[in-house]
Amino acid sequence: VDIEDLIPEEESVYTLTSKGYLKRMPADTYRSQRRGGRGVMGMTRREDDYAETMFIASSHDYIMFYTTRGRAYRLKGYEIPEGSKTSKGTNIVNILPLENGEKVSAMIQVPKEDEGMYLCMVTRKGLIKRSSLDIFRNTRRNGIIAVTLREDDELAWVKLTMGDDDLLVATRDGYSIRFNENDCRPIGRTARGV
Repeated sequence: VDIEDLIPEEESVYTLTSKGYLKRMPADTYRSQRRGGRGVMGMTRREDDYAETMFIASSHDYIMFYTTRGRAYRLKGYEIPEGSKTSKGTNIVNILPLENGEKVSAMIQVPKEDEGMYLCMVTRKGLIKRSSLDIFRNTRRNGIIAVTLREDDELAWVKLTMGDDDLLVATRDGYSIRFNENDCRPIGRTARGV
């Protein structure tokens, strides 16, 4: 008997804040409210913290984490500590072996049917990289290199794409570019990007 067979499969809400607090809650914690409802408090947070990523996934789905230093980590949903509506969550450094100054820049749900899907990564200095999701299947507990970065660069965001999506990348100065993801050919896991 595998230990995973003893863990019940349930839909959960996963939340990651900008300060690195992570938690999992059962999806039935949130319910539809009638007319005049005031909403439900989803979490307690620090004054300058906010929810950065939030999605619903099964407790048996894989959740991938990408850090600013270009490393990738993969956990099962049930490995993320469960929290209540009022809890802040657990600091990500207590779950993943992050280095000093390293932060999680993206948290992605990996669907069960991931054939033909890609990860598009963009760095702060404007490098973009597209890799097949298949090459991240065998992720070790202490993480693997997802992208090789220059000394003064960091991974800004990672998005899951279907293989024929249009991407829109914008700068803080208001410039943007839109292109089909096929214009950026898929490259290996440790490559730098274009």
